Amino acid sequence: GGIGENAPVIRSRICSGLEFFGIHLSAQQNDQGEDLISTADSRVSVRVIRTDEEQVIARGVSRMLDIND
Repeated sequence: GGIGENAPVIRSRICSGLEFFGIHLSAQQNDQGEDLISTADSRVSVRVIRTDEEQVIARGVSRMLDIND
């Protein structure tokens, strides 16, 4: 989660070579970490999704232990 969320280089490498799927990244939007990093003519929307993995883990543990949030 956090790696892709915080690393434009990683996002670019992941999407590199996927143009045949209609994926086209905007280098500027990707570098700026905008929510939508695909170009306007991309057939596929590519988004940066913010995560809070610690909170998800804490909620799961809370449910397991039957503790209220």
